[in-house]
Amino acid sequence: MSYCLHSESHLDTGPIYVRENGKLHMVNQGAGGIQNVTPKTRPFRLFSRGFSVELCMNREDDRARRQRTDHFIFTYTKEGNLRYSAKSLFSLVLGYISDNVDHIDSLIGFPEQIAEKLFSAAEARQKFTEPVTGLRALQKFTEAYGNLVLCSLCLRNRYLVISEKLEEIKSFRELTCLDLSCCKLGDEHELLEHLTKEALSSVKRLLLKDNSLSDAGLRRMTAPVRVLKKGLENLLVLDLSCNPKITDVGIGYLLSFKKLNCLDISGTGLKDVNAVIKRIQMQMGLVHSKVPLKEFDHSNCKTEGWAEQTVLQWEQAVMEARKSQDDLRSRTAALRFYGKTHRIEDVVKCKLVEAETKASGNLQFYKEKVQNCHLPLKKEVAGSHELRNNKKRALAEQEKERTSKQKHLCLSVEDWDLLNTY
Repeated sequence: MSYCLHSESHLDTGPIYVRENGKLHMVNQGAGGIQNVTPKTRPFRLFSRGFSVELCMNREDDRARRQRTDHFIFTYTKEGNLRYSAKSLFSLVLGYISDNVDHIDSLIGFPEQIAEKLFSAAEARQKFTEPVTGLRALQKFTEAYGNLVLCSLCLRNRYLVISEKLEEIKSFRELTCLDLSCCKLGDEHELLEHLTKEALSSVKRLLLKDNSLSDAGLRRMTAPVRVLKKGLENLLVLDLSCNPKITDVGIGYLLSFKKLNCLDISGTGLKDVNAVIKRIQMQMGLVHSKVPLKEFDHSNCKTEGWAEQTVLQWEQAVMEARKSQDDLRSRTAALRFYGKTHRIEDVVKCKLVEAETKASGNLQFYKEKVQNCHLPLKKEVAGSHELRNNKKRALAEQEKERTSKQKHLCLSVEDWDLLNTY
C-alpha cells in the first residue's frame, strides 16, 4: 500500500496558541503580536483539506481473491438471476481445517459428530489420497476413533490397492471384518504379519480365500494365539479355501482358535479328508455341512465406515495409473493379432478357482449352537444321537488336553524364532 499526500500550502499551519499566566493567547502571525482573544471553536481535522490516500494492491492477491469463490454459495432464483450468499462461519472454519488436516496434532477427545464432518470435508478434498500427508492425516483419525473410521474392509481381488496403500491399510484399527480373498498375498506378505498385531485383535471374520497360503503361513499366523494367547483370539469365521498348499499339518494349527464358529477349507491339499473331518469335529466341535454356508458367499462383507469413499478413491487412483499400461496392452494385442508376438495366457481369475472348488467338494464346518452361521439344514432324528456322542467325545478330548499341558508347552525352534519377532 502506498500513500500519496497532497496539501494546498505547506506554509499555512493555522492559528498558534500560547499559554501564559494561566491564560491562552493566540499568536497573530501577520502582525507578529499576541492577542488576548479566546479562540473560536473550529472543527477538528486530523488531516488537511488536500490530503488524499491511494490504495495500490498487489495484482496477485487480486487474482487470488477473484478466483476464490468458495466463501459464497451461488444459487439461481426462479427468474434465472444469479444469487449468492455467504457461508456460515462453521463451514469456513471446517474447510480451512480440512485443507490443513495433516498439521493436526491429535483428535483424541474431540467430539465424534464434528470429527465425522471434518473427515468428510477432507475426504471431499481428497486429502487422504496424497502420498505422505494423507497417511499422517488418516492416522490421526484412526488413533482417536478406531472402528468409527472403518469397521469392515473388503479388498477382494484388489491386490493393486494393497500394494499401493499398504501403510494406509495397516493404520486401520479395531476392524471386525476383513476380506482379502483372491489377492495372492503368500506366506511372507507384510499384511498377513500385521494380522497378528494387537490393532487387529478385534477381527471376528477373516476371509483369506485364494491367497497362496501354506502350512508355514498358518503356523506364523497362529503363533501368537497358540503361545501368547494374543492376536486373532476373537476369530469367529475363517475362510481358507482355494489354498492348495495347506495340508493336514496346517489344519492342526487352527485348533488354537477356540471361539471359531465357521470354517471353510474347501480346495486345500488335504491328504486324508475323512481324518481331518473327524479331527475338526472332535477337537473343535464343528460339524461338517453338506450345504454351502451363507457366511462364505462374500455378500455380507462390505466396506463400512467413514473411510468408505476413501477406499474407493484409492481404487480409482490405481485404475487411472493403469491406463497407460492398458494402452500398451492394446498395442500388444494388435501385434498378437498379426502374429508378431506370442500369445500369453491371462492370470486365472477368482471365479475360475471357485468353479474348481465346487467341483472338488465342499469342506465347510459350523458350530451347531450358532443358528445364524449357516443355512437351515434338515433335522434328522437319527443323527441327534451321533451329535450327542460327538459332544461327549469332544469334552473327553478337552479333559485330555488339560491333563497333558506339557505337550502344548513343547515348542519347536521355529516357533521360538517367531515369538522373538514379536
